[in-house]
Amino acid sequence: MSSFLKLASLLIAFMVVASPAAEAALTCSQVTGSLAPCIPYLRNGGGAVPAACCSGIKSLVASAKTTADRQAACQCMKAAASGMPGINPALATGLPGKCGANIPYKISPTTDCKNVK
Repeated sequence: MSSFLKLASLLIAFMVVASPAAEAALTCSQVTGSLAPCIPYLRNGGGAVPAACCSGIKSLVASAKTTADRQAACQCMKAAASGMPGINPALATGLPGKCGANIPYKISPTTDCKNVK
């Protein structure tokens, strides 16, 4: 649970700084809540992706209806990944495919969220 609190704190701080996210209906809290079940998999890898993680990703995809929402989700994911030690970027990149979800951008620390449509 402390990982979730660290992630939530980081995302709240990021929300204050990131103006594009302010225009989106999707919030970093929603992104955090949706992706929290993925953290153990992203740190430890191996094995199956937890069902709750895939449900969260699919819920997030369904909630991100506008470009602003997708850009906000992208920014939140990047901030979360950079603020959490031990996250495996390769596992994060492959996560949508393993869950059967189509995210229109690569989940990566190098993704330019301003170009997400």
